[in-house]
Amino acid sequence: MVEIGEDGRTWLLSGPASSYALRLGEDDELLHLHWGPRIARADAEALAARPGPSYWPFEAPVDGHEEYPVEGGARFARPALSVRTEERRGTEWRFEGHETDGDELRLRFRDSGLGITLHYRMRAGTDVVERWVTLANEGPALEVLRADSATWTLPHRDGWRLSQLHGRWAAESRLVRSDLTYGEKVIGSRRGHTGHQHLPWVALDEQGTATEERGEVYGCALAWSGSWRISVAQLPDARVQITGGAGYDDSGLVRLEPGESFVTPVFAGLWSDGGFGGASRAWHAYQRMYVIPDAGLDRPVLYNSWEATEFDISEEQQLALARRAADMGVELFVVDDGWFGARTSDRAGLGDWTPNPERFPGGLRPLADEVRGLGMRFGIWVEPEMVNPDSELYRAHPDWVQSQVGRKRTELRNQLVLNLAREDVQEYLWEQLDTLLSSAPIDYVKWDFNRCFTDAGWPGEAYPQRLWVDHVRAVYALFDRLRAAHPGVAFESCSGGGGRIDLGIMARTDQVWTSDNTDPLDRLAIQHGFTQVHPARAMAAWVTDSPNVQLNGRVSSLRFRFVSAMAGVLGVGGDLTRWTDEELAEARTWVELYKDIRPVVQGGDLYRLRAPEGGLGAVQYVRGGEVVVLAWLQAQSYGEPLAPLRLRGLDADAVYECRETGEVHRGSVLLHHGMPTGLKGDLDAAVLRLRRI
Repeated sequence: MVEIGEDGRTWLLSGPASSYALRLGEDDELLHLHWGPRIARADAEALAARPGPSYWPFEAPVDGHEEYPVEGGARFARPALSVRTEERRGTEWRFEGHETDGDELRLRFRDSGLGITLHYRMRAGTDVVERWVTLANEGPALEVLRADSATWTLPHRDGWRLSQLHGRWAAESRLVRSDLTYGEKVIGSRRGHTGHQHLPWVALDEQGTATEERGEVYGCALAWSGSWRISVAQLPDARVQITGGAGYDDSGLVRLEPGESFVTPVFAGLWSDGGFGGASRAWHAYQRMYVIPDAGLDRPVLYNSWEATEFDISEEQQLALARRAADMGVELFVVDDGWFGARTSDRAGLGDWTPNPERFPGGLRPLADEVRGLGMRFGIWVEPEMVNPDSELYRAHPDWVQSQVGRKRTELRNQLVLNLAREDVQEYLWEQLDTLLSSAPIDYVKWDFNRCFTDAGWPGEAYPQRLWVDHVRAVYALFDRLRAAHPGVAFESCSGGGGRIDLGIMARTDQVWTSDNTDPLDRLAIQHGFTQVHPARAMAAWVTDSPNVQLNGRVSSLRFRFVSAMAGVLGVGGDLTRWTDEELAEARTWVELYKDIRPVVQGGDLYRLRAPEGGLGAVQYVRGGEVVVLAWLQAQSYGEPLAPLRLRGLDADAVYECRETGEVHRGSVLLHHGMPTGLKGDLDAAVLRLRRI
């Protein structure tokens, strides 16, 4: 809901529990008023009537108070907008007007020929504020050095604690919290994709006062899948601002010719007074409602052949795995890398998206038909944005790759990055992928991205820097075009694991590959961090072989592996031809159990009962009167008893029956010793199902 003050210079956006307010000052400076608990329009107008910020020598009065600080004039905080022409640099804007369109507010400014529109939107049923900016050039050509999507201003507090997700390959999205100090904390990616090192999300609470279920939390998440930057700054007057957007530095983002425009990605913000868990559930609900395609549909249990076969694949071998997977109850069978071109290793074939004639003499259709005949859907792996030098594509079009004239070429993983900013490359990939998806009954595509930008040049292009933005926009457009032409095909985002996870890619894919690390114990911490902002509905997780030969050699029980992977979208990735009959039979029972709890796990409210530390953890899901608890206890420190855990989000006046034990509980349920009450045996993981009766 958008409300406008009587003077037309105060604006208020409100959701179910929160409000966001801003006003236009006397000199057309746009000032932040409020972000927090829901207020009325009269409250916003009263805030607008207060005196403006005081003057302090050597400081700018507007610093820390401006809604969207631009470069120019007496401003010293980090600018969200920086532009230059041949004559000058910076912005001196004037307010032109405002307009509303449903739940969206647009504020229009102008600096000579440059139109600047700030967009705000709070969609129905959510407290997430979406913000973005449109730049429209009607004057001479100019260069946009920096155009952040938003600057978020936090209220005065005695101090702040910063939460962020950091990591590396095979150790993504690990949660870390630290006190915020004066100066700037900058996270981001200069790699051309979101990156394994940071997810584009931050959260702040007052001096560490927020817990999992109590306290104010402010969070921001960026919807961009290329290089990005988020800056969290505590200014000299103790005000805190969060600024973020596409691009890592200020060396040049886009060049706008007369008549051209640029729209930034969305930078979304959320206030919650329900602690980190309440904020997470609000983020999850928002993504299920407005971001993830077809989020109301349950994601199927899949089998992926990579860890069983790697590049050594054949139609007969894949079919043998498919039969075992189908007998286990798997619903989607995925052929990973190695089915196309001369792809017998990672040294050749990328770019040639036609089935290898020796491995699949009849193409993919015979295998796909067999898989469908077994009652499963059929999927494949692709990496469209990359090319091997040893490929038919590269031999025909060596100029299609990113490159720098006169510089040594970098080949990470024996591959180069295609320049998707080129229209001919975009059209080639569309034709290849559209033909592929039309050639066989393909239901699912795992879309990988296995190396960073290193030689991001474009010989002959007048403004080569634009490839950093245009590549990402071309990927988005290709996804959108393929989804429109093949509406029955689901897509998964992968980038060597969790290297491309953000709200931008999640708006175009049905799930994401969380990490190449399939060790079930390591996954607990990775999944704990992932769910700080993203829902279980999008979090793909596999059960693989033990010992975990791909990573660390750790031995884990089949029970522990399944219960770990059941916390998201369940998949299986082991070599089923080596599993014993007993293991296959046990796996079948776990798959059946997951299908029973899947609507609650993928569509329910998530409560993190115990952070994964010391080999233990617990997470709970609630949907209507259904409750699911997953608990892990791989090790117990020195035999000390664990404190019981009380389940959350239940109706205090209701009666719940445990399906595993038959016990009846009124109002609340406890987990004792890290395991569900009443379960017997030497368990390292367990599943508990309760139903309101």
